[in-house]
Amino acid sequence: MPMLSRRLAFAALAVAAGLTVLPGGAAAPADDDKPIRALLVIGGCCHDYKKQQELLTKGISARANVQWAIAYDPDTGTKHLNPVYEKDDWAKGFDVVLHDECSADVKDPKIVERILKPHKDGLPAVVVHCGMHCYRSEGYPKATPWFEFTGLATTRHGPQAPIDVTYVDKESPITKTLEGWKTVNEELYNNEAGKLHETAQPIAKGKQTIKLKDGKERTDESVVAWTNTYNGKTRVFGTTLGHNNDTVGDARYLDLVTRGLLWSVNKLDEAHLKPAKKVLLDEK
Repeated sequence: MPMLSRRLAFAALAVAAGLTVLPGGAAAPADDDKPIRALLVIGGCCHDYKKQQELLTKGISARANVQWAIAYDPDTGTKHLNPVYEKDDWAKGFDVVLHDECSADVKDPKIVERILKPHKDGLPAVVVHCGMHCYRSEGYPKATPWFEFTGLATTRHGPQAPIDVTYVDKESPITKTLEGWKTVNEELYNNEAGKLHETAQPIAKGKQTIKLKDGKERTDESVVAWTNTYNGKTRVFGTTLGHNNDTVGDARYLDLVTRGLLWSVNKLDEAHLKPAKKVLLDEK
């Protein structure tokens, strides 16, 4: 059995078991001690996903009690469907899904609906970087089912340059302990139509200065992190940051994504802001 299938099967089996007693009759740990079961869907065009899957999972698990199954698709095109989505119950057994795929040309409405269904039913999500540019089905570029899920329509980016990140919602539990920072050269994704959906709330903006060919400069600004309430109930955290490995591995980026993930499952508290005992759910 392929490694991915073993990881997902193990994770689903462990969840389904619903253990309440440990071997030998010892009491099971309290809910706060149970790891958050997360699925990372990653792969596709234009990024070093082979490395970034490690940066994300290890970086987040070093900060929070999160353990992972990884659905890594090595295909580097935009038309290939991550194999994890081939089953209707692809998300069964997980507490949250982190979408970091880059599949712009997967457009079949039935497939997009299959991907969205567990989230419509209430499964929390984190969406990062090119995950925003996926599933460009009918209604693109102004409105698609995927944009309704992410909470922000974004269609393009300019040349790479450092981005000044400023946290604009000082009361957000995600960002209230974080300070602004500047990325390495990065892609600043645009905000199509200039604003978030009415179900979303901005928490960070990015400002980027681009040097033009005529010697002049242009400054662009967009929302780069936000929260969304999908289908009236599902918590979704999104950030368009995360193209280069140096950004994904940056402690400040990992702090932001970790806190966004914990917020999405409503467990952003000291009990869960502690390292996981292991990174992968099938790790011994």
